[in-house]
Amino acid sequence: MDPVIIVGAGPVGLTLALALARQEVPSVVLDESTGTDEPRPARTVVLREDTADLMERLTGVPLDEEGTRWAGWRSLRRKQVMREITFDDGEPAPLHIAQHVLTGALRHALAGRRLVRIVTDSRLDAVEQEPSGVTAHTRGAQGTWWRGSYLVGCDGPRSTVRKLQDIRFPGRTAVERHAVAALRTELPRPDEALLHRAPPWRTSGPSAGEVIGRPLPDGVWRLDWLLPPGKDLVTPELLLTRVRETLAGWTGGPTPPYELLDTGVHTVHHRLARRWRAGRVFLAGDAAHLLGALGTQGLDEGLRDADNLAWKLALAWHHGPHEALLDSYQAERRAVVAARLRATDQSLPLLRGGGGLRSYVPGSGRGHDGLLVDGHLGHGPLGAPGGYAGSPLAPRHLEGEVPVETPAGDPVEDVRVTAEDGSFVRLRDRLGRGTLLVVLIAPGTGVWDRKHWMTAGIMPRLAAAVAALPHPAELLVAEEYPGATAHSVLLIRPDGHLVTALNGVRPADLYAAAETALGGPPPEPEPAPAEEKTPEEAEAEATTASR
Repeated sequence: MDPVIIVGAGPVGLTLALALARQEVPSVVLDESTGTDEPRPARTVVLREDTADLMERLTGVPLDEEGTRWAGWRSLRRKQVMREITFDDGEPAPLHIAQHVLTGALRHALAGRRLVRIVTDSRLDAVEQEPSGVTAHTRGAQGTWWRGSYLVGCDGPRSTVRKLQDIRFPGRTAVERHAVAALRTELPRPDEALLHRAPPWRTSGPSAGEVIGRPLPDGVWRLDWLLPPGKDLVTPELLLTRVRETLAGWTGGPTPPYELLDTGVHTVHHRLARRWRAGRVFLAGDAAHLLGALGTQGLDEGLRDADNLAWKLALAWHHGPHEALLDSYQAERRAVVAARLRATDQSLPLLRGGGGLRSYVPGSGRGHDGLLVDGHLGHGPLGAPGGYAGSPLAPRHLEGEVPVETPAGDPVEDVRVTAEDGSFVRLRDRLGRGTLLVVLIAPGTGVWDRKHWMTAGIMPRLAAAVAALPHPAELLVAEEYPGATAHSVLLIRPDGHLVTALNGVRPADLYAAAETALGGPPPEPEPAPAEEKTPEEAEAEATTASR
């Protein structure tokens, strides 16, 4: 079967290629660049805990050594501390990393992969579809026609794929603008991120009304200053003034020595593609959505797109088209991003309206800060990973379903489990292999050799039920899971979202939930067309039948 064509070699496209290769699906990545990434210290990304784990699983690189996990977060308004958070096991820290470092790790992981071919200097200019596949044409040094089973546009905000499919991309332009600087310096609390609203030293107009400082490795900081609406030019002199007054304000004295590494202006747009699928063509990442105001992270959502789409494409590639499953990519991911955009757009007037009665309401500043923290740290409607409770893949009316702390459709917690070989691993380490996961909650099993308890109690019946599922599944055992009682059975999708939790071994419910999570029963194969017979053959058959 033909490979999947991926247009765009940014983090989302490379992640999709790696995720497909992990499930034995070949891909061709069309990269219009030369294949090298210019170091830009001021262009960084913040990854939530589960997307950082996804990147480490795919790259094999301990990204904590390449980026920074903050020890804490502080929010200030003028001189008052509004909120302080210490990151620990109960509040995992996000990962802050330069985007070129992340992209480099992905490229390195792809080097030598037999199932992935990256073609540089290849710019897409045509896409043609037919029932059996898709054909793409590129121009450039290696301009040619490419044949694929599916095509995924990961080619950014100005997506050629989206335009060739005539998909509208409505939304808002320049929702927010930030002046950005990356610099090396020494600041108090060097391992804590800081959001400072209305700092008391602001002497350079309203554009100094909010500044964020986020540490990176080796004493480097990324600083972002919120700019007022409009298109006023950010001059080097103005930016240097921001740097000096901010560093002096945070250290409480003269401006400390610093080394300016990179600068820029980051403009946030909010847009959402009308469709994320057109036949055998899909959109992902910035080609499908743009967001980023109030601390929300667009790349984090793009990586979730790739994780969601990879296992569905892999199943269709290996077992034949399954339209309901492929349609669920748009139904799930577009709904999540649309909800986050709505929440952000509803919060913007409150947080950026400025002045008015709200600024004098007691506690309003603290409430505003809470909304910003949600976006920056991955909480609430602005920042938390979206769930798929309303997905067409969500099972309904299961008699044995029981609640756990993870709602059905949400990403599962990363608990320790026992694998089939008896080793202890993290649950997230088993994701992304294209298989379903079935987890039995069995307190006390950790002290026993697996060969003993695999044949004891309810395990034989559960193992038989797992073997009978309509898709390969791995049976794992956990000592505990938040909110789950003993002998609960969790069914988990290949991308780590909970399908259901059942009260004990219920083979019929488990099978029904797995079948629904895979998009329903597979389509019946079409009968082979009857061979046309010559008149002589037809006459001979009729003669034989009459006898």
